[in-house]
Parts: sequence; structure tokens; C-alpha cells
Amino acid sequence: MELTGVNCKKDWLGLPAGVKFDPTDQELIEHLEAKVREEGSRSHPLIDEFIPTIDGEDGICYTHPEKLPGVTMDGLSKHFFHRPSKAYTTGTRKRRKIQTECDVHKGETRWHKTGKTRPVMANGRQKGCKKILVLYTNFGKHRKPEKTNWVMHQYHLGDLEEEKEGELVVCKIFYQTQ
Repeated sequence: MELTGVNCKKDWLGLPAGVKFDPTDQELIEHLEAKVREEGSRSHPLIDEFIPTIDGEDGICYTHPEKLPGVTMDGLSKHFFHRPSKAYTTGTRKRRKIQTECDVHKGETRWHKTGKTRPVMANGRQKGCKKILVLYTNFGKHRKPEKTNWVMHQYHLGDLEEEKEGELVVCKIFYQTQ
């Protein structure tokens, strides 16, 4: 099979059985760099097939993972490019509350950051950062939030702990089965 650019996308129905898209942290940062065209890097011609971009009201922080395209509860991960939005017009806090049917009953579902933001190194220097977030649900005003098995690893470029306003990030979402 000859891959000659965009024309091959239409005929390509996916990877052969047994082949998985499972990039390392460093490879995800490289894909993100290429997507934003950092330092003359070039994006793989099929990367949008493996890491789609989700914007606006369909964004990661608005939609339950079960409703995101291609996300399953079998432990396999799905990757997305997106731009985190601010929770408020002033300040730097990111929106992590998602909209669900439970919101009607005064419950809430949100991503909580766990642990420290970790550097992602490549060739001996920091290229980006990784945050780990876990989805929690809270059904009622006075109830303690309950941890779910949904996990998100979010990556951004640079050496700052927080991503810049409007910056494109890449995330890996999966349902932890063990």
C-alpha cells in the first residue's frame, strides 16, 4: 500500500488487529509541538485520525468521558487535542466541571487534579508538563465527592506548571479497570 498524502485517509479503515496507538509522554509532546507548529516541526499526515481536536461546547471539560467519540470503558486510552477554558472570566482557574444529567438533581461531576504537575523530558531538556486528573461525582449538597475510575493525563508545552490562556493541549483519557 502506498501512502501518498491525504488521499489515503479515505480508504484507511483503521489499524490492523493487534496494533494500538499508545504513544509515550514524550511522543505526545512531539505530536502537540507539531500540531502547533513549534520549531519547524511537521505534523504526521494521519495524526488527526488518532488525536482528534475537540472544541467549544463539545470540549473535554464540558462532556462526560462516556460521551466523547471513541472512548470506551475497557481500559484502552483515547487521545484528544483541546483548549482548556477558564472557569471564570477573571482569574486563571480552569473549568473542570462537566455537564451531566445529574446536574439537574443538584449533583456535580468534575475533574480533580491529583499530585504534582510533572515535567516531560526529551533529549535531556524539559519540553512540556503532564497533569493527572481523576473524575469525581457528587450527588447532593452535603455528600462527599466519590472518585470514579475515569482518568485524564493532560499535557502542555513549556516549563510552566499551568498552560497559557488559550493554549492547545493534548490529553489521554481512559477508564481504569484495575
